[in-house]
Amino acid sequence: MAEVDLQALERDMTAWPRDLHAHPEFGFEEKRTSAFVAAKLREFGLDEVVEGVGGTGVVGTLKRGSSNRAIALRADMDALRIPEQGTQDYRSRISGTMHACGHDGHTAMLLGAAKLLCEEGGFDGTVRFVFQPAEEWGKGALAMLADGLMERFPFDEIYGLHNMPGLPVGHFETRTGPIMSAEDNFEIVLKGVGGHAARPHWGNEVLVAACATVLNLQTIVSRRLSPTDIGVVSVTELITDGTRNALPGLARILGDARSFRSEISAEIEKHMRIIAEGTALTHNVAAEVTYTREFVPLLNDAALVDEAFAAARTVFEPGHVTTAREPMTGSEDFARFLEHVPGCFAFLGNGEASAPLHNPSYDFNDEGLLHGARFHAAIARRRLRPA
Repeated sequence: MAEVDLQALERDMTAWPRDLHAHPEFGFEEKRTSAFVAAKLREFGLDEVVEGVGGTGVVGTLKRGSSNRAIALRADMDALRIPEQGTQDYRSRISGTMHACGHDGHTAMLLGAAKLLCEEGGFDGTVRFVFQPAEEWGKGALAMLADGLMERFPFDEIYGLHNMPGLPVGHFETRTGPIMSAEDNFEIVLKGVGGHAARPHWGNEVLVAACATVLNLQTIVSRRLSPTDIGVVSVTELITDGTRNALPGLARILGDARSFRSEISAEIEKHMRIIAEGTALTHNVAAEVTYTREFVPLLNDAALVDEAFAAARTVFEPGHVTTAREPMTGSEDFARFLEHVPGCFAFLGNGEASAPLHNPSYDFNDEGLLHGARFHAAIARRRLRPA
């Protein structure tokens, strides 16, 4: 097997995410992105490339040797409905949509790993390259699984990477057990009788009740959960049908809740319903609560975390491979794959000066591309070591 010219690969990998960054696509709309990925995988010489998995997902398969073991490497491809404020010449050409989370870089890193493993080999078994749609709204992994991912492209374990602003480039972090949280969504609808702003006593307006509800929801974490449990309840929208001189008769309170255990999620929902209904009763209005679970907690397998650390130490400088001190309360639908097979999800540094994820000025740091590709290749070779 020929050895890949890493400088040439890095040049290619820099061009790929810039092309994808300029043409972002929202979840399940990644047709151009999927076609780009599939064309590259075929160009590299994979044994099989299947498009349309779970809608717009792509799965590439590379086999070497005779082992029947298989692992999966996963990247997400979708962008966000955020207008970009970047000034770079490869900024988004699609109004109102941008790669504000670095999925363009994640896709490029996995493509780079596919090229490395195609040309250099060094493993015995099967590598599945899983390019997933619609991660941002938590539906892409489920769609691929519902489309028979595990049956059509079986694998024994799975690995994923995400860039992390604030972590220096060239640094790698992960941890055993919970590393990213569940995400629950909620909507509380308050119904009363609106009316003239000059005569509030003639109706049962809902705005004061809505404001009281928002404040009371803050007591769930501070007073209803144990201080040793992690939970977050965030109200993100308050929408009414009122106007400048009319009191509203309808209010909608929307937001999300984060936790790492199903029991905590259940406690949050229980107390949210008690608070919403009780506060509404106090203000003589009605309350309806809708509570849904969008993401499950991401729980890394202990043995595979050790394997990921060992692989990372062959790529990163000594001292730059560390255990994440605490789990993140962000969510990732990579967790859905871990309901079927063990795996490990890890973070790569995007730079201490990087804008935050989901920020209109965010940009993936090209200096991290080769690190990600080499880690993907390293874990594949480690877990599929020739006998």
